[in-house]
Amino acid sequence: MTLLEGVANALATASILLAGRNSVHTWWTGIAGCSLFALLFWDTRLYADVLLQAFFVGASVVGWWYWSRHGERAELPIARTAPRTLAWFVAGAAVATLVYGSLLHRFTDAYAPFADSTVLALSVLAQLLLMRRRIETWPIWLLVNSVAVPLYASRGLMLTAVLYSAYWINAWVAWRHWHNLFRRAEAVA
Repeated sequence: MTLLEGVANALATASILLAGRNSVHTWWTGIAGCSLFALLFWDTRLYADVLLQAFFVGASVVGWWYWSRHGERAELPIARTAPRTLAWFVAGAAVATLVYGSLLHRFTDAYAPFADSTVLALSVLAQLLLMRRRIETWPIWLLVNSVAVPLYASRGLMLTAVLYSAYWINAWVAWRHWHNLFRRAEAVA
């Protein structure tokens, strides 16, 4: 483990735990952690993950603005995504995985281009759902972590793999927490 991997993981862990608790502070910690992860993934030839980190930084800026515009004490409601819309999103992620994985495979020395592209495409989908506080973000994060753990372990990023295993557990806990928040909001409405 390098210092870079340690600090990137510490900030990313803080961001992920804060997201599970529905906290606006998830965004600035995410910006810092993702910036460091971009450097780490470049060094390990996980190029789709480098692009993903750049996306996360931009998405975190937008998410921070979106979540903050309602005031510090007012939480945005958690909502569901229409099944048909979610199906289109998942299909788009599958196509993006195949296209980007093929490009990486053909034109770069990328390690595991299709697994890396799967992490990229599903993470983009999960992040977009998270930004809009959609409950479906958490099962998508479960899929991301299921692919990411063996991918990162295969590159010798053992701390990252172990923490992504913990993120897998966090996604289950956060999914339950958000489901409870959603049900309480429905009961009040």
